[in-house]
Order: sequence, then C-alpha cells, then structure tokens
Amino acid sequence: MDSVEFSETNAIEAARALSDILARRTHRRKVMGQEVVVPGQLGEALRLPEIINRLQSPRAQRREAGLDAFEGLWATLSHNTRNQVLEAIGWYDPRSLDWDDPRSNRRPPVADDS
Repeated sequence: MDSVEFSETNAIEAARALSDILARRTHRRKVMGQEVVVPGQLGEALRLPEIINRLQSPRAQRREAGLDAFEGLWATLSHNTRNQVLEAIGWYDPRSLDWDDPRSNRRPPVADDS
C-alpha cells in the first residue's frame, strides 16, 4: 500500500476532503414504513471533526496529536477512498503523467515503488 507522509497543513486539507467524501455517502432506511435516504455519518464515527479541530489548534502538542490520529486513520482507509481524497486535494502520481506534462511533482514520496 502507498505510504503518504503528511504535514500539519496537508493533513488538515486531506481531513476536510475525507470528511466531505464520507458525508456524500448515503444510506437507505425505513422510517415509519417509508424508505428514507440519510446522509452518511462515518466521519463522525471515526471522530474526524475532533481530528480536524486538533489539527487547527494553536497548541503544537494538540496539532501533533491530531496529525498522529489522522495518519493512523489514513492507514485504515481503503485504496479507493485514499485515491478520492488525494484527487480532491489536487495530489497526483507523477508516474501516471505524460512525459511533456508541465505540472510539478506535488505528491509526497511513496514508500513502496512497486
């Protein structure tokens, strides 16, 4: 699996994008005999708002704890969800670009180049 290293600012951006992606997921439930579509609450279950608040804290200790929590959460996400988050924040894999593409390498180094 790809290992991405985040800074505090990158982690805030990625956490917000992840929150948006998880909120877009919906579920169907029956309420009083009628089928209702409800928004996903996986972000809240994963304590994503708390992680975002920690990453935005003025105290360095809380920001570092938020970064550690987000990196721990990132490791548990599916490959598809990770790709959606990376696309949402504008990161890309430079190996997938054409030779003449003028974009710079904004994606952090990947631990496993297989």
